[in-house]
Amino acid sequence: MSDSMRNDDVEERLLDLMEEVCEDPAVREHRDEDLFDLGLLDSMAAVELLVGIEEEFGVSIAPTELPREEMNTVDLILEQVRKRL
Repeated sequence: MSDSMRNDDVEERLLDLMEEVCEDPAVREHRDEDLFDLGLLDSMAAVELLVGIEEEFGVSIAPTELPREEMNTVDLILEQVRKRL
């Protein structure tokens, strides 16, 4: 499998997970906007997302590991997941 296919697969799986956790397909359209400011993510949903990322990708990101500014948009979360794969 090529890297671009793998990256597309990771991206799609993460978007599916985020849509499920946020309970709103709007996460797909607001990829570089602060999900907390948009009301799509709160602290409980953020923890649920981190658990989901660990289950889906085998990637562990502790809630205290990164400041919120580094995990508050879809694209930033995707970047953190890709770094750890």
